[in-house]
Amino acid sequence: MFKGVYPAIITPFKNNEIDYNGLEENINFLIENGVSGIVAVGTTGESPTLSHEEHKKVIEKVVEIVDGRVQVIAGAGSNCTEEAIELSIFAEDVGADAVLSIAPYYNKPTQEGLRRHFGKIAESINIPIILYNVPSRTSVNLEPKTVKLLAEEYSNISAVKEANPNLSQVSELIHDAKITVLSGNDELTLPIIALGGKGVISVVANIVPKEFVEMVNYALNGDFEKAREIHYKLFPLMKAMFIETNPIPVKTALNMMGRPAGELRLPLCEMSEEHKKILENVLKELGLI
Repeated sequence: MFKGVYPAIITPFKNNEIDYNGLEENINFLIENGVSGIVAVGTTGESPTLSHEEHKKVIEKVVEIVDGRVQVIAGAGSNCTEEAIELSIFAEDVGADAVLSIAPYYNKPTQEGLRRHFGKIAESINIPIILYNVPSRTSVNLEPKTVKLLAEEYSNISAVKEANPNLSQVSELIHDAKITVLSGNDELTLPIIALGGKGVISVVANIVPKEFVEMVNYALNGDFEKAREIHYKLFPLMKAMFIETNPIPVKTALNMMGRPAGELRLPLCEMSEEHKKILENVLKELGLI
């Protein structure tokens, strides 16, 4: 069900309000360049700074803009189980194809707590759930044995976005848990596909969707030589996306390219001049500005 490139889209702002015209322009650009789906209001979409009303409005608007052309995956996670359920039910009700549900952050649940949390969400909706494991942000690792239990018990737990550089864990997920794995780190997309992964939920695809889709398609079709060429061409850009906290670099890059991104919301702020120069040079090397 999930295969290919899924950009985790930014939320463009103007004067601290959501720029819905910019959102539509960005989505159309991504779809025109061959992405498999759109991931709305994830971390890259600055979900922690959106009100619940804004969060829901963006999901609803993205579904409307996409209009069935590709899949819509709605960010619907929380460190409060009831809140995650509320967002997930809303996403299903407005027509999202799936939800992306992050492991609860800050409160650091045990593996049993994670199992119950995701189980409650799975029981509340019928659409597929992509579990999101990102220990660097949540301080908890969603272990393969827990994923295996969840996938066996709930048919709508369909995939994992694995933003964990531990490729041994990726191997366990694919081989033991027998679940679809999507890379959560752009630079690890190629090795994860080599292990049996099916694609990526991507930051860099906001900037170079066509090239990233080509790389993933080559890899999925077994042409790793051509995939490697694109990987190494884009590798400096992938690294530049994390010289400061995501989504600071991707929004800065899109603004440099003249695409609608706008400002960031506090506590995120503009990129330092030093890092901005590094990013600018990478974009120039790729002919993007």
